[in-house]
Amino acid sequence: MPDKLFRDQYDDEEVLYVFRKHPVVMRRGLIFFMLAILAGTIPSFIKPELSYFYGGIGAGFLLGCLLMTPSWIYWYFSLFILTDKRFVQMTQKGFFKRSFSDIGLKHIQSVNYQVVGLQETLLGFGTMVVQTYLGDIVIHDIHHPEKTSKEVSKILREYGNIHDDMDEPQKISHER
Repeated sequence: MPDKLFRDQYDDEEVLYVFRKHPVVMRRGLIFFMLAILAGTIPSFIKPELSYFYGGIGAGFLLGCLLMTPSWIYWYFSLFILTDKRFVQMTQKGFFKRSFSDIGLKHIQSVNYQVVGLQETLLGFGTMVVQTYLGDIVIHDIHHPEKTSKEVSKILREYGNIHDDMDEPQKISHER
């Protein structure tokens, strides 16, 4: 029996595809990281010696790592897993709040995506919408939404309820 990828994985369940959000979701933490390093240079303005400069940069780097940790945890531990039986969404929010939801592949009707704006186009992220019988699952900031949607649709055609007449996921038109 192979090791389980996640804690709630069934014994007879095979993980087919795992994806997460684009690293752009860590941008707030990265800004705080850079500001902490910049603030670390302040001691060298007060006393212009090399030891104060390097010590301040080192302290700023450590403070920046501390400030960026929550953003990294949110990104790293938020996973979307497609198995041969279900679609699992695990989302980490903060240190002590984790949400888990899953839906059977037979309940998924379609997978669509949209890429809106210059930032999403240049950095390669967008929104994926998984339409189910129970309602839509909207996942923002997905890395390469076209490729991800295509892979999810391929798996759904093989294991789920989506028919072969759907060649590729549909791009959602965004008109105002």
